[in-house]
Amino acid sequence: MATPPPSPDLPPALVARHGTCSLLTPDGELLAVPGEDAARLLRDMPPPMVVHAPLTARRLGLPPLPQPTPWLDLLELFLFAMPGRTVPPTARGLALALGLDEARIGAAEADLLPDLADILLDHIAALRPTPAGEEMAALAARMDHAGWAWAPSVLAALTVPHRLPAEALQPGDAIRVWRRLPKWEETAPRPAPSSLPVPVADARRRLAEMLGTDAESRAGQADFAGAASAAFAPRLARGDPHLVLAEAGTGTGKTLGYVAPASLWAERNGGPVWISTYTRHLQRQIEGELARLHPDPAIRRQHVVLRKGRENYLCLLNMEEAVNVAGNRGGPSGGIVALSLLARWAGVTADGDLMGGDLPGWFGDLFGRGTLAGVADRRGECIHGACPHYQRCFVEHSIRRARQADLVIANHALVMTQAAWHAMGGDAASDEDNIPTRYVFDEGHHVMDAADSAFSVELSGLEAAELRRWLLGAEGARSRARGLKRRLDDLVVGDARLESPLDAVLQAAHALPAPGWSGRLAGMLRAAMPSPPGEDPATPEAPTPPRDTLPNPCEQFLHLLACQVLARSPAGHQAQPGMPGSIECDLHPLAETVPPAATTLARAFDRLSVALRTLVDRLLERLDDESGDLDPATRERIEAAVRTMRRRALSRVDGWSAMLRALGETRDDTQLGAPQYVDFIRMDRREGQRPGEQDVGLHRHWLDPTIPFATVLAAPAHGVLITSATLRDENGKGDPEEAERAWEAAEARTGASHLPSPALRAALASPFDYRHQSRAFIVTDVAHDDIGALAAAYRTLFLAAGGGGLGLFTAISRLRAVHRRLSQPLDEAGIPLYAQHVDGMDNATLVDIFRSETDSCLLGTDAMRDGVDVPGRSLRLVVFERVPWPRPDILHRERRTHLSHGAPGEYDDRIARLRLRQAFGRLIRSTGDRGAFVLLDRRAPSRLMSAFPDGVAVRRAGLAETARELEAFLRASTDGEHARPPVP
Repeated sequence: MATPPPSPDLPPALVARHGTCSLLTPDGELLAVPGEDAARLLRDMPPPMVVHAPLTARRLGLPPLPQPTPWLDLLELFLFAMPGRTVPPTARGLALALGLDEARIGAAEADLLPDLADILLDHIAALRPTPAGEEMAALAARMDHAGWAWAPSVLAALTVPHRLPAEALQPGDAIRVWRRLPKWEETAPRPAPSSLPVPVADARRRLAEMLGTDAESRAGQADFAGAASAAFAPRLARGDPHLVLAEAGTGTGKTLGYVAPASLWAERNGGPVWISTYTRHLQRQIEGELARLHPDPAIRRQHVVLRKGRENYLCLLNMEEAVNVAGNRGGPSGGIVALSLLARWAGVTADGDLMGGDLPGWFGDLFGRGTLAGVADRRGECIHGACPHYQRCFVEHSIRRARQADLVIANHALVMTQAAWHAMGGDAASDEDNIPTRYVFDEGHHVMDAADSAFSVELSGLEAAELRRWLLGAEGARSRARGLKRRLDDLVVGDARLESPLDAVLQAAHALPAPGWSGRLAGMLRAAMPSPPGEDPATPEAPTPPRDTLPNPCEQFLHLLACQVLARSPAGHQAQPGMPGSIECDLHPLAETVPPAATTLARAFDRLSVALRTLVDRLLERLDDESGDLDPATRERIEAAVRTMRRRALSRVDGWSAMLRALGETRDDTQLGAPQYVDFIRMDRREGQRPGEQDVGLHRHWLDPTIPFATVLAAPAHGVLITSATLRDENGKGDPEEAERAWEAAEARTGASHLPSPALRAALASPFDYRHQSRAFIVTDVAHDDIGALAAAYRTLFLAAGGGGLGLFTAISRLRAVHRRLSQPLDEAGIPLYAQHVDGMDNATLVDIFRSETDSCLLGTDAMRDGVDVPGRSLRLVVFERVPWPRPDILHRERRTHLSHGAPGEYDDRIARLRLRQAFGRLIRSTGDRGAFVLLDRRAPSRLMSAFPDGVAVRRAGLAETARELEAFLRASTDGEHARPPVP
């Protein structure tokens, strides 16, 4: 056994739940006490051993713990001992990951924690003679100086002397992991791929090889692979790709179904296939399933690459700066503890992905989201070739691997942005990734949403202020933000042709909102608000200058937008500056003060645009003029600087200018026909803003965002497969006309209708027997506007199911209100409750906990509705609080009017039915699953019931009757059948 922490007694151990706690006292007594009593008892004890210290403190009602925490958090010890592995952040999850059997885990009480600590310390001790042990010894010595609670135990396990030998790795070097990471090397460009087809028989054969001889035979999966192979046929005409729309019911096995033809095409033609998803979670899920294609991890790494935006990866330069800053403080430092654990992870990570990779999603919960934000490239400030860590950069590694890979797993946002930039030209020769000719869009029902986000334009205070910070850097605030001058300094210094436009850029950037703009905006709006009758006029907190003397034209324009939205929005009479929520109004008709301000701001943007374009052009001229003298690193830096300025600044400013100039165009509101764009003003609270502050902005969206998607991505491609379990709003009644309308609507939502040739359609039914595996209820006696009644309904249903419940909400406020009323009664019944937007953990971590805690319950919003894959008993009940109608905002109003292809109400119904289908799809994930779906909305119209699969009879009943039938159904399935493993 490892040496225990050096104290006369073992530390107390604590497992905190919502109401009661399991407490192991220092003398070995195991107690079950209320949370208030546990908090009181801990005041007279040494710091306890826990799993997830911040969450434990919240459940005890304690203030946030300092950093480094004095508590012995087993998650921190796990990060140190086993970096690069993820684990659900609970006592049970940690115990399962460490190999304990269910008999020892039991109810995961506090007496389990010392055993977990022993296992982890034994693991550390076993690494003592290895290079990893030397690294751990040096890091632990540094963390001990910083005040890490586990350091004495770790140092004892490693038998580290008081002073490390001179020849050993020293603490200051151990944390500087960037010095030890491998370098990438350039390879020759890959030739253009050929165009050999993938015959259907070959796709089916490849699928059978991946599944192996022991796999369950499913005709639907093989049929899906055959249909998907049509997307890999040789293109016959430019701008006319082979587009396949394939709806594959839940359980069809569509991932391996499309991987079969995609991998064959890539191997035979020497080109990549890009597989795109909507969520990061599914990216990792697909990557995991590719172990069936390449079981050897080293070979899989050569052929498969996962790509995300730069902001997801660890930036080694930012980490170096963070280490230097934290190291200069001296004494205890939570920053050093977090950075040391990041250093442990960085040395073993597969790709440096901070968000959804092999760094546990709860790292930010332990050390604060700001820690990860500070070491990621979230500010667009990469200096590329000028970075001393450029050849060790995780992003550059992944870019170069992707150029040689067969399968690249990306996300919709990255894929669409990349295609848009390639379509604009100019960057094609130096783009980060080779543009593929074949795409697979999984989660295809989100293509329109992703395109809407990718191709919209937003001129808001936060966006404009962020651009100013990117150009000017930190302006007096304590920040490591690097401005454009610092990033380009050695490229332009001493060259008047470059210094002059750079100075012009920096001068023009002062037209953007200055630091503190949101507070000034709130003050001006409060000052302008009329006082209620009989009250004295409000006095602003600080003197506010007249509108014509505001600091810059952008702040003046934003102020006028805010005034218009407060005046015009239907909710404007209730809105107060800085209040939570959002309000919006149409841009037209414009308030008379807006066009002159827009013209002034457009001129300011023109000055910035001209200066940026001049700087870009002269940098490119330098590339030509000094082509024989520039070293490769400098050339790469210039190309990267040009690319970044175009993407990060020029495109944004040009888009803003176009919007502003459109304000001055004559508008005929009586003109018939659909508009190309939808313009509106929105004011809302943004993440990171202080209480009392709001953002306001002018938004421009394509009325039909699948037009730019089809134009810039689908049309240039040779083949595109778009697949999902919910592409169509199909009623399953066999009506040919209705079936055709459902396909036409699916083609409209995916952009297929904008391409020359019709899409190939395929629909594969789910293999599940929904009639026997599931039940569906609509509860008829719960008032939709009574939060107490709603919470009582969730409590009744979750208790009837004995846990395993996923509660879905259409509003965060309702989720939180129900959680407050639900947590303690469930806890008293032994059912752990977790919640998105409450527990401070990312969605993937919450799902991992939910999956590992068989009888827990989870509350979530739309991200949980679409992104949860939990086969087995851990998910046996889905409860939806109300019909998920689309949000009735301006953008939806215009699309409902112009894109409905029928009655506008049918457009709303279609969206609601597809969302219900997605929610129901969370329930049955394997042939052995049994579960029930409950909708707590007695107003749900019968016409929406076709959202449920064939064979599912939807029963309307009261809450008590629903709970009885639910309990009986789940008990019968548990007693009478054994769950089979999920099919691949």
